[in-house]
Amino acid sequence: MLLKLNIVAAAVVALSSGFAMAQEVVTIAHVGPTSGAIAHLGKDNENGAKMAVEELNAKGVTIGGKKVTLKLMTEDDAADPKQGTAVAQKLADAKVVGVVGHLNSGTTIPASRIYSDAGIPQVSPSATNPKYTRQGFKTAFRMVADDVHLGSTLGKYAVNTLKGKAIAVIDDRTAYGQGVAQEFTKAVEAAGGTVVAKEFTTDKATDFNSILTTIKGKKADVVFFGGMDAVAGPMLRQMKSLGINAKFMGGDGICSTELVKLGGDAISDNQVYCAEAGGVEGAGKAGMEKFKAAFKAKFGTEVQVYAPYVYDGVNVMVAAMVKAGSSDPAKYLPILAATKDYQGVTGPITFDEKGDIKNGALTLKTVKGGKLSDLAVIR
Repeated sequence: MLLKLNIVAAAVVALSSGFAMAQEVVTIAHVGPTSGAIAHLGKDNENGAKMAVEELNAKGVTIGGKKVTLKLMTEDDAADPKQGTAVAQKLADAKVVGVVGHLNSGTTIPASRIYSDAGIPQVSPSATNPKYTRQGFKTAFRMVADDVHLGSTLGKYAVNTLKGKAIAVIDDRTAYGQGVAQEFTKAVEAAGGTVVAKEFTTDKATDFNSILTTIKGKKADVVFFGGMDAVAGPMLRQMKSLGINAKFMGGDGICSTELVKLGGDAISDNQVYCAEAGGVEGAGKAGMEKFKAAFKAKFGTEVQVYAPYVYDGVNVMVAAMVKAGSSDPAKYLPILAATKDYQGVTGPITFDEKGDIKNGALTLKTVKGGKLSDLAVIR
């Protein structure tokens, strides 16, 4: 009888141990605007994080000799800086081990201080304002090229390739919109171009007739918009109704499949030009196409812009934990910072001393036949 009881007790202990091991959870967070005008972009990013976590769990992750289950905590910052900082504090209090996000520079930058103070690594898949990684925070990492590269490339393209003679610039007053518009303007002027108008709107505006009438009066042949697709779509429609036939340019904020839907028949072939802060070429294209096909099969929707960069961000973060043998941010942060030539679906990933991606690519695109088409990948 005693032997039987001992056997039962041992079985209970074994089961309990197995259960405890199975329940060892490592929580990573994703933050993006999953409500509001650009919720389609935030949801796109969130799905990239979900896909990465689900795949990693299916393969099995071992950290420090222990099998772990990855848990994804998702939060909505509504592209609002105040909500972004509130969410960041919530995640710091919850002691998540890492954050992939935010989407916008305007939310990423203020949130980065909170993550830095808490010692939580933050990988932004899409914030392009240079300030993000120039604050001296060791916890901040960026997966894409910044506005200096983005704006300057587009500015030179407007003058040298599109042969713009009278260029108008509009921004939405956000950290992203102003930043990319300023870099674009500097590049236009450096290339010998002429900026005939500088106008601004907001990231929630729907009526642009006043500023567009001013631009029409200046006979602008290129209009650059620093902002997001939710505003750019209606702006393009109003340009058409006012008879403005100018080329329309923007950064990664407008470089989405959603812009094509929002602009509709107001977009003619080779009228819209944008640059995605990222891109693959050569052998890397096959991997990206495979990812996009798997993403569509899983979520029933096309990749908007940055889901692949979120996917890689999660994978790079977990790879650093595995290599460090710990999910403790203090222990795996130095390993994450030293990431070199990690092969992601977005290409090789190496961070520089500021946390920026090294040799970041840009993909110039145009709208043709109702679809976004690649023109060139530039590094």
